[in-house]
Amino acid sequence: MKRAIATALAVAALVAGCSSDGEQPPVNPAEPGRLRVLAGSELADLKPVLDQAAQATGVQVEFTFTGTIEGAEILASGKADGRFDAVWFSSNRYPQALPEAARRLGTQTKIATSPVVLGLSRAKATELGWADKPVTWTDIAQAAADKKFSYGMTDPSASNSGFSALVGVASALAGTGSAISATEISAVTPRLKGFFAAQTMRAGSSGWLSEAYQRRATGEDPGAEVDGLINYESVLLSLNAGGKLPEPLTLVYPSDGVVTADYPLTALKDAPEHVRADHRKLTDYLREPDAQREIMSRTHRRPAVPTVELTKDFTAQTLVELPFPATEQAFDALLMAYFDEIRRPSRTVYVLDVSGSMDGERITSLRGALVGLTGANNDLVGRYRRFHGREEVTFIPFSDQPQQPISFSVPESNPQGELDRIKSAAEGLDSSGGTAIYTSLDRAYQLLQAQPDDGRFTSIVLMTDGENNSGQDYADFERAQANRDERLKGVPVFTVLFGEGNKGEMENVARRTGGKVFDARDTDLQHVFREIRGYQ
Repeated sequence: MKRAIATALAVAALVAGCSSDGEQPPVNPAEPGRLRVLAGSELADLKPVLDQAAQATGVQVEFTFTGTIEGAEILASGKADGRFDAVWFSSNRYPQALPEAARRLGTQTKIATSPVVLGLSRAKATELGWADKPVTWTDIAQAAADKKFSYGMTDPSASNSGFSALVGVASALAGTGSAISATEISAVTPRLKGFFAAQTMRAGSSGWLSEAYQRRATGEDPGAEVDGLINYESVLLSLNAGGKLPEPLTLVYPSDGVVTADYPLTALKDAPEHVRADHRKLTDYLREPDAQREIMSRTHRRPAVPTVELTKDFTAQTLVELPFPATEQAFDALLMAYFDEIRRPSRTVYVLDVSGSMDGERITSLRGALVGLTGANNDLVGRYRRFHGREEVTFIPFSDQPQQPISFSVPESNPQGELDRIKSAAEGLDSSGGTAIYTSLDRAYQLLQAQPDDGRFTSIVLMTDGENNSGQDYADFERAQANRDERLKGVPVFTVLFGEGNKGEMENVARRTGGKVFDARDTDLQHVFREIRGYQ
């Protein structure tokens, strides 16, 4: 499941054009020769192949990027009806588990495949003895629990690669030979906790995760180096092919099974006949041997057509496919256990601009975005993106100086009381005064300096709608950053562009800290705050 709405991939402007927000309707109505496709953003790398396909078939693809859970919810709610002609996710497993989404799926044609596997630096794989022998998920989980290696993985509610990894290790540890059920999850929770104890990098996007890993490996990012990644085979092979890693990744294919993405291009059931005809033309072309080899060469995904021979880049190991949960109840139970019990808890400081320029709709939007993170919006995405058990959250509102921090600790059980406190604090935000961005950001670092080094995922979210005009300036931030201890240097700052915020400075803050810029200037602020949750 891929939560990459409004990511950097939006610049790909795929084929005829694309949107990066699944909640905005396409401008153009349905017409022959154009397929309006709700898609996972990793498919941006198919642009050259789809350009060739458009020339050969006359069918042009108009992408709107979204995540799988978001896309499934759009389908189930009926919001895709009349707006999209097809969907193209890494897998249809989640939409098929929602009855209202499943009934809207028409003809499904698999275009490529890619298993989710573990990639480790060559030195670490050799040290563990995993370079040339069969390794199971149980072996991997035990070594992770013993802190013998570290890895990065995407948020399973935001990205299909993360969810596939969670399903894979949970199913393998359950050892039943069938899809893990909601009732079996508690039995494997202790071992899953051990497995996730070694996760030191999170992301809401497979692509961003691989780029961040590369920056860590080359020393460009300030965070500690990570030994490997759990990601699509295609992403790991692409990293190796890029030639920028200090040493290539060794891919570890668990012998007890993997979960594989199969990228089905799916026409919607009620689409008009001309859409079904265009879908057939496009998928027939993409499954031709030459197109399959082009996809394999460009994207490192495996061909979906068995007669197309794999290149030498791919393992000769026979891959076992693990069973996948088939019900929404099993999906939900696994994800909620992951957030509330299994994963390493997080500590997040929100540095929030409440200056005078935020008056009116902007402060209302900020309040609503924060309230939404308490689970007040009872939709599927909101359920997974709310604050979860064991999280520590702090608000530092600021205008011409930082206000007193307001801190919260969400309990593992019965969290509603603390969530209500967060909601009340968010609703009480008011706007006035100037804009002391860097003095307030420095206050967040002071607060984190006083916290114990207890293994939590720690991050800062900085949201501002204007230029800094009070207190410290950007140069002061750079000097302070250079002198922080290594633990604080590795804390990513996720900056949110809003209103007239300084784009260049916000990009620099994110780059200097190993964070990411999120653009809310033309997107609902609640949507952006939800997206950031995939990185915390």
